Amino acid sequence: MKENFVVVAEPRADQGKGASRRLRREGKVPAIVYGGTNEPTAISVSGNELFKHLKIEAFYSHILTLKMGDSSEQIVLKDLQRHPVTGYAIHADFQRVLADKLLHMHVPLHFKGGDIAPGVKTGNGIVEHQLNQVEVECLPKDLPEFIEVDLSALEVNESVHLSQLKLPSGVTLVQLKHDNDQSVASVHLPRGAIEEEAAEAAPAADAAAAPAAADAKKDEKKK
Repeated sequence: MKENFVVVAEPRADQGKGASRRLRREGKVPAIVYGGTNEPTAISVSGNELFKHLKIEAFYSHILTLKMGDSSEQIVLKDLQRHPVTGYAIHADFQRVLADKLLHMHVPLHFKGGDIAPGVKTGNGIVEHQLNQVEVECLPKDLPEFIEVDLSALEVNESVHLSQLKLPSGVTLVQLKHDNDQSVASVHLPRGAIEEEAAEAAPAADAAAAPAAADAKKDEKKK
């Protein structure tokens, strides 16, 4: 069941770096809400409440409820600025959501089956993730919290591409609209194993080449 995230906010009249610093000293995070049919609105939200929300993966790809006074509206988190040292949020951008307007959102990928993939279980390969999220286009009602990626059939040197992902109804991948069928995850041998195989193959190749070299020398002597 999807979680219901509520973001409680207050309007803010003062803007600029000085005003933002004062808000942060009060334990609040400056933010802005834009989009839809209304003008952009400067707001502030509780730093502690936002911090709790940000620890939950679904918050980043979920339709949120913004409550300000007696009014409420649907929003999504579009951008987040964090302090470079502490990692705490210092500014947030929220976008209003309209039921009949397509959304572009980044959605996390959840991988399963990597431990039982033939290339891992019997081929001694390892799983490498090329992507951990994808950009989707859909109506708000169709927005998934995540997209599952099944790796259970992968052999060594095989990959799962964007075009192979099973998408919920009404959801499309933005990358595929631009003919970018990127690899999502793959199974390959560790570098050490590849070097070991190459080292083992070298003597065998030399042994196979030796008779041919000897024959060539005999032919030269006959001439």
